[in-house]
Amino acid sequence: MKKIFLLTAMALLLSGCSKVPISGRNQLNLVSDSEVLQSSLASYREYISKAPKSTQTVKSEQVTRVGRKIAAATEAYLNSHGMSDQVQNFAWEFNLVKDNQLNAFCMPGGKIVVYEGIMNIISSDDELAVVLGHEVAHAVAKHSNERLSQQKALEYGGAILGAITQNASQNTRAIASQVFGLGANYGVMLPFSRKHETEADNIGLVLMTMAGYNPDCALTFWQKMSAGSTNTKAEFLSTHPSDATRIANIQQQLPKVKQEYGAYIKASTPAASTTNTNKSSSKKSSKKK
Repeated sequence: MKKIFLLTAMALLLSGCSKVPISGRNQLNLVSDSEVLQSSLASYREYISKAPKSTQTVKSEQVTRVGRKIAAATEAYLNSHGMSDQVQNFAWEFNLVKDNQLNAFCMPGGKIVVYEGIMNIISSDDELAVVLGHEVAHAVAKHSNERLSQQKALEYGGAILGAITQNASQNTRAIASQVFGLGANYGVMLPFSRKHETEADNIGLVLMTMAGYNPDCALTFWQKMSAGSTNTKAEFLSTHPSDATRIANIQQQLPKVKQEYGAYIKASTPAASTTNTNKSSSKKSSKKK
């Protein structure tokens, strides 16, 4: 019985593998896009109905302008790499809200929210593209799907552990359960969160470059973020990589990104005529900052 249960669980995990666009990393995906999009849309609508919209017109327009170009680049990549079916999952929205936090987020489906706080340290469209490229990358890489899938996998693992130790003493089973919980959190969930952040940085560099923005600005932006950071938590206990780790990774990735996608920096957004979100700005020069 235990062997059948174990084989069934392993079959489910193996059948749920897919590849992340751009990075090519294999990921676990045990939940459907429709499930994630439905739940995230409900959460987004609840949040945005209560969030105070920014009255800073110029900055709001900047978020929309840069966001549309990032969205166009994203759709262009997916369409040109045989992933047009994924484009239908995005219904882009760009909002600037009154909040002093240095933060932004992108819900699955392309619902992007930027806080006024982070706009205070952004000095150009290029730096804003760093933020939006990173957030859109989370959605493109389906990190929300993967997090939910990891939780499901851990549930399977817990059930398997219970089956294996069912004949052990109560004390042994309790210790095994605690070790599994700690290992799952510090050995799987948190490192995967850091992996997601690093992957979003890397994919974001590609998306912003394809949209015509200068990826070198990622360094200056994150250096400014680091200067204003008060986070002293050890990296292995954090869901995000340390500022030094993040900056070092970006420095390592920049030459490859500029070599492979640098031609886009001086060219117009390639998806200007094919992306609904960019129709209103398709006639504007991609060099406008």
